[in-house]
Order: sequence, then C-alpha cells, then structure tokens
Amino acid sequence: MIKTFIDKLLGKGAARGKARFGKRQEIPAEIHGIDPKLVDERALNVVETLQKAGYEAYIVGGAVRDLLVGLKPKDFDVATNATPEQVKGLFRRAFIIGRRFRIVHVVYGRGREHEVIEVSTFRAYLDSAAAEQVAGNERTSKSELAGLQHAVDASGRVLRDNVWGPQEEDAARRDFSINAMYYDPGRQIVVDYHDGLKDVQRRRIRMIGDPAARYREDPVRIIRAVRFSAKLKALGFKLDPKTAAPLVQSQQLLADVPQSRLFDEMLKLLQTGHSLATIEQLQALGLARGIYPLLDLVVERAGQPFVNAALQDTDRRVGEGKPVAPSFLLACVLWADVRDGWKARLEGARRQPPYQALMDAIEDVFSARIGDVSGRGKLAGDMRETWAMQPRFDKRSGSAPYSLVEQPRFRAAFDFMRLRADVGEIDEALAEWWQEFSQASDERRQDLLEQVREEQGRQRVRVVKGPRRAAAEDAPAPQEAAPADEAAAAAPKKRRRRRKPAGERAAAAPAAPDGAD
Repeated sequence: MIKTFIDKLLGKGAARGKARFGKRQEIPAEIHGIDPKLVDERALNVVETLQKAGYEAYIVGGAVRDLLVGLKPKDFDVATNATPEQVKGLFRRAFIIGRRFRIVHVVYGRGREHEVIEVSTFRAYLDSAAAEQVAGNERTSKSELAGLQHAVDASGRVLRDNVWGPQEEDAARRDFSINAMYYDPGRQIVVDYHDGLKDVQRRRIRMIGDPAARYREDPVRIIRAVRFSAKLKALGFKLDPKTAAPLVQSQQLLADVPQSRLFDEMLKLLQTGHSLATIEQLQALGLARGIYPLLDLVVERAGQPFVNAALQDTDRRVGEGKPVAPSFLLACVLWADVRDGWKARLEGARRQPPYQALMDAIEDVFSARIGDVSGRGKLAGDMRETWAMQPRFDKRSGSAPYSLVEQPRFRAAFDFMRLRADVGEIDEALAEWWQEFSQASDERRQDLLEQVREEQGRQRVRVVKGPRRAAAEDAPAPQEAAPADEAAAAAPKKRRRRRKPAGERAAAAPAAPDGAD
C-alpha cells in the first residue's frame, strides 16, 4: 500500500496501469458500419504489405473518425508495430522524416498527382518523470537532444517521442478519443481503447486523460482542439466541457513552441475548408488573440469584405476538392497593408516611382508581418508576385496583355484581382475583360484590344490653355474628325515671313498671330 502511494506520487503506477491504457474493444462491422469502399486503395496496399510481412498494421486517427461518420477521408495514416527502418525496407519509395516524431512517408504517384501515406510506429506511453529533461527547446538544445529517444523541456512539453511500445500505449498517448481508434480493413474491425466510438456517436470531442496535463505535453493540442471543433461543427460535434476548460489558461504554453511550427498549424486552421467556422470557434473559446500574431490579424480582419471574401473562396475551393495555396489567402489578408504603404509612397513628400514604391511597401509588410518564419521562400515569392502583378492589369494595349497571361502566376493574380472587383475596389468591367481575354482566341483578343483603344480614344480630352480651351471643347470628337487627306487639303499653307531690317523691327511692335498664347 505504501509502495502504491509512493508510486502514485512519482507518477509510476499510473504510467503502467491498465486503467490508464483502457480496455481493448474489437468492434465488428455490423456495429461500426464503415463502408470499405471509402478506404483508399493505396492505404489498403500499405496495410496489406505490412501485414503480409508479419507486422500489425491499421488505418488510424482522423481517417477512422471520418469513416465512422460516413465521410471519405482526404488523408490516410497507418500505424504499425514495425520500426521506421523496417517500414522503409518494404516499399520502393519510402522516406523516414522527422526528429521529434520519426515517421515514414510512403509515396505513390509523381508530380502534383502524388499521394503520401504516413506510417507511424506504435509509441510507448511514458510520463514526463521518466523522460530526459533539457533546458531549452528543439533549436537551442539540438546537441542535447541528438542522442535522446524521449525528452521533455522544463514545462513538460515533449521534445522527443521515439520510444516504441504496444498498441494499447500508443492509443493512450494520442490526444482525442475520436482520433485514437484503429481500423483493420482486412478483418473489418475497429479497435477502441478509450470509448472513441461512443464519443463519435455522442458527437463529443474529448481529450484522453487530464486535459491540462496533455496540453502541457504538447501545447499545439490547443490549436488542434480548435481545428477539430470547427471542422466537425457542421456534423454536430462539440468540445467536451472538461477538454475546453483549460484552453485559455494553457494558451501561454504556446510561447515555447517554435514559430515555424505555429505558422504551419495556423495554415492548417485556415485551409481545412472551415476557416470561417474556425474564426468563430476562436472567438467563442476566448482564443481570438495570442496564439500567433498573423492569426490574430486574420481574426481581426475576417469581417472586412475583401478578407471575408478570400476566406469564403478558400472554404469553397476545399469543399470542391480544388487545391488552395496559403500564399493566396495570406496575400489577401495583408493586401490592405501593401496597398496603403504603396499609396503613401506615391503621395508623400518624397514621392517614389510607382513600381519602386510598390516593392518597398511589400518589403515593409514582409518585415512587419511575416518575418523569417516562412524562409522568404516559395510562399513569400508567390505572395510578392501576386501583389506585383496587380498594376499590370491596368495596361491593356500592345503586347502587355499577351505577356501577362503567359506568366506562371497569372491565374492566382487574376483571382486576386477578381476578388478586388467583387468587393468594389476596382471596376468590375476590368475583371470581366481579363477573364475573356485570358480564354479567347487570337482573333477575339485582337477585337478586345481594339475595343480598349476605342474606349480610350473617346475618353481622351485635349488639354489647352487660354482662349483655345473653348475651341477645343467645341471641336468634333475623334471619330467625327475629317479624313486625313481632306484635313491636309483644307489646312492653310505655312507662309514664310520676311525678316525685317533691324531698324524697322525697332520702329514697329511685332504683331502676334490670331489665337496665339
């Protein structure tokens, strides 16, 4: 009894106790009701390959949850008792990735059509008391972490988790019960240790174990709680009150998470097809500020017409199965900063040329809002091109339109301009013209360019000074002007003036011709 009490104080007994791991339940097809046709063939292939090699293998996580509610999962993960090296040896195109969690990516297909099946090894459940503790984080303690399999920082956040164990322990270390089930497509059974199926039926998102402690282990679970509650809200899912209660208090733990990881998690929040629902959840849970500065800005500007239209467009595209680029949405969120900075440089005391003013405004926005977290790589490059191409839509003459539609980023830049037109920032007719020009034949493109020339000709006003202004206003419009040969015949011939002697010039004042300035 004394030993049990001491073990409880030290966290040992509970770490290995069966109660912590739950009771294994094998749920047959007639109860869980999963449709095997919804399972991806490549995920089936990974499971079958591992099982034929003598290993345990299951589809796991969110894919099982989606299958249980009748949805076709977009991503499939597999869990196995094979080590990453053993998994890699069974597949021609497999790559071990990650340091914090070592997993294997099995790749099918090539180019944009490729698909990745993520394979993880069952992990042992270890309390923080059993882990090595380091003073810093992933970046500052790289040398200390190099040889460790299980390590935490001073706050209890897990920095390494690569100790393999049985399935029951792997289930216990997962976060939410609805994501901790395993599906064997061969036997068509669901393995459940923590009443995940009951929570799916009750539409409840519940943390396994003590929520506050689980948030300390990995503060990113705070963001995952928001993401799942937003994603599953339409299906009637709600956060369990005990799971939601520590969220605000635990938010400060995110300060120790690397900015690059928070940036990635922010993108997941905004690109699941439920960005507007996510913003509503952040506000409802008291997390509208403090998770990540750029996310704070998205929430703050979500009510603005242009940003709101971009969020709706992103959700629509995800719902239709179309690809979305984080660069596009972030470019929309930050456009107001770029536009205002550009305008200030054009109208300030030290006026800049338009292009240079735009480039300087863009650099200022990157420094103030993005920083170095994106690496100023492809994401930053795509955002810069989208912004820089906006002034070029005003140029609709000569070869400029042809060169613009050939740009690799034209489609994204056009969609951006289209949204600007939708909210009234620019003329709707401009967006319609480019829409037609980008899809027209060469002959039709020539007609469109001719129309622009005629419109510009009608709008052109000749600016003169003094007495000629009235005459200019009374002059016929350009399309009513006389033909060139008739105009040439009617024009008076230029007379050569005889130069007077100096005496005569001094005696008489020069007479200016009629109508001169």
